[in-house]
Amino acid sequence: MGKYTVLLFAFLTFSLLHENAIAGDKVPYIVYLGEPPSVEAGIDLLLHRTTIANSHFKLLGSILGTLQAAQDAIFYSYTKNINGFAAKIDKETADKISKSDGYVGSNSLWSKAGYGKDTIIGNLDTGVWPESESFADDGMGDVPSGWKGICQNDVDTTFTCNKKLIGARYFNKGYEAYVGPLNSTFRTPRDKDGHGTHTLSTAGGAFVANASLFGHGNGIAKGGSPHARVAAYKVCWPPVDGGECFDADILAAFDAAISDGVNVLSVSLGGDPVDYFNDGIAIGSFHAVKNGIKVVCSAGNSGPTAGSVSNVAPWIFTVGASTMDREFPAYVSFGNTSLKGQSLSSTSLAEGKYPIISSIDAKAANASAHDAQLCFIGSLDPAKVNGSIVICTRGTNARVEKGEAVLQAGGVGMILINSASTGNEIIADAHVLPATHITYSDGETLLSYLKPNSMVLGYVTKPETVLNTKPAPFMAAFSSQGPNTVTPDILKVSV
Repeated sequence: MGKYTVLLFAFLTFSLLHENAIAGDKVPYIVYLGEPPSVEAGIDLLLHRTTIANSHFKLLGSILGTLQAAQDAIFYSYTKNINGFAAKIDKETADKISKSDGYVGSNSLWSKAGYGKDTIIGNLDTGVWPESESFADDGMGDVPSGWKGICQNDVDTTFTCNKKLIGARYFNKGYEAYVGPLNSTFRTPRDKDGHGTHTLSTAGGAFVANASLFGHGNGIAKGGSPHARVAAYKVCWPPVDGGECFDADILAAFDAAISDGVNVLSVSLGGDPVDYFNDGIAIGSFHAVKNGIKVVCSAGNSGPTAGSVSNVAPWIFTVGASTMDREFPAYVSFGNTSLKGQSLSSTSLAEGKYPIISSIDAKAANASAHDAQLCFIGSLDPAKVNGSIVICTRGTNARVEKGEAVLQAGGVGMILINSASTGNEIIADAHVLPATHITYSDGETLLSYLKPNSMVLGYVTKPETVLNTKPAPFMAAFSSQGPNTVTPDILKVSV
């Protein structure tokens, strides 16, 4: 019976608005509306472009209150090969434009899609948290008449669906056949892991104003198709023997989703590439595509190893992971040296002098050096860690879990360093204590300062939000890479 793990998933999004402002400031914004309408036969080109420009004034004027205000604000109208405009407006106005159903030009691709209006996106994952604002149904009309799915809440009565989250089911018989009888807490599509809520909101989450992660990255959150309807199919459960999503449950979910009437299936699961006839995702997606359903899967998180890409069946649209043009720098400072890392910690250390120690040197008596280096829970000696900033190495266990191990042992902060295999890719995580993630080369520099019978003192700064960073986007190092090891003569492209 095949087993899979959940993967970080990047759903294609269409950027409509770029902003870099705080409330009250008037700064330049670009409102991108896709392609301009085609010129009808007999229509003067200049008149055609003037009509497009007037539509820009009308659009912004409907928000600002008058056409004159819009004309004063707009300093570029793009009317030739691009449809859109640039205007100096405040964040409140930009937020209103982002939420407006009718602001996209009448002939743009985004307008035709209507932000994915009434498209039904099904998601095979760890379920969904229905109370998330990403699944609020404010202003949504009736559920499409072709929908035949259900909201499976016969045991968990706290779970509810609405006009946005129109369906949810759970499939656990394959998992149960492997682990043994399950109690009633497993009979719910509720997401107790978080991954399914993350991937489904990325694909079809509604507009959510004033979103941030512990105050970082303030702005509007939305999915790739914010006006789509969504449905959750819970097929993944607590990990056992390296797997958490079983072929039997995955195929049952595909079978149900096809009958329910979904238009798109998002499947952020994967494992080692295998022959298609032994791959539940390949088989299930084949039948979905045969029924006119687009299937989007993740490429995998096993990069940069060559040939590690999963979901390589040619009928699947496979998506890799890439970066964004923003950073959340947090620095580790010691002596006259300051090393730049990334973090989304909600807490920070006051500027001061805290001992910086290696987790290997803080090994608990009953722990292995390997476990201590990776900062497994219980591998660190509280007597050695108390009041210190601990250096942990990336790998095997979750990055945030390493900080939890340090915190449990009495540490005040963590510096996460890469191994040689993970190189210079660093990731901003919501750590449970002041922490930062630095590159392999910077980690080597830091470790070189640690000498026997001497102490290095330092601190970790509070993370900041920096926009418009370059180069971006580029493929993340952990994103799985080709070639397609199942069918080498088919090029599998991750985007």
